[in-house]
Amino acid sequence: MDHTAPELHLDLGFMTLTFNLSTVLTLLAAAAIVFLIAVVSTRRLALKPTGMQNFMEWIMDFVKNIIKSNMDWKTGGRFHILGITLIMFIAVSNLLGLPMGGILYGSDLWWKSPTADPVVTMTLASMILVLTHYYGVKMQGTGGYAKTFVQPMSFMFPLKIIEEFANTLTLGLRLYGNIYAGEILLTLLTGLAVSSVFGFFGAIVPMMAWMGFSIFIGFIQAFIFVMLTMVYMAHKVSADH
Repeated sequence: MDHTAPELHLDLGFMTLTFNLSTVLTLLAAAAIVFLIAVVSTRRLALKPTGMQNFMEWIMDFVKNIIKSNMDWKTGGRFHILGITLIMFIAVSNLLGLPMGGILYGSDLWWKSPTADPVVTMTLASMILVLTHYYGVKMQGTGGYAKTFVQPMSFMFPLKIIEEFANTLTLGLRLYGNIYAGEILLTLLTGLAVSSVFGFFGAIVPMMAWMGFSIFIGFIQAFIFVMLTMVYMAHKVSADH
């Protein structure tokens, strides 16, 4: 547990940018995996889908149902691609640290789930916040959207502002907390397994059980993130919210 993150410091003169190379590496890997899945799934489209095309169509229908449960399809259809991208990217990112988690070079941890980094999850949450405001203004107009912050009563304005920050924090920190906690426990079990022969036999069963549970949690957290994204979006763009 005494490992550190490999970092690159870029001095710009007036400020220094710090990059976590482990996070950058796994984010690129997650993006590449999602891209490959999308390419393979849509490479040979057929009227009777099989294999990967069937899998991709299932994801599309799954996300479509999430959107339709929060807003009418005429309004929410434009967010279909966003939902598909989010659920695939977050699911892959959540699971990325499981097969090779804990790869070390010296004292540096080079491989983990990128969503086990709060910077990544809070960036995703902040991106969703910006998008909800953008589409709120685009679809209701500046004046109409501004009125939603003082409805039904003007004293609601400060509460609405607090809600915006609370939604962003809970969206990002919920994802981070679940994935980080799971990887910490797996790291502890791995340390026990390599400590001795008795430790190996004592840790192997709990490790396999927790890894299976972590896979389940990884998919569930991706679903929750997309569901909450569509809930927040519906509150901004739907007139009946």
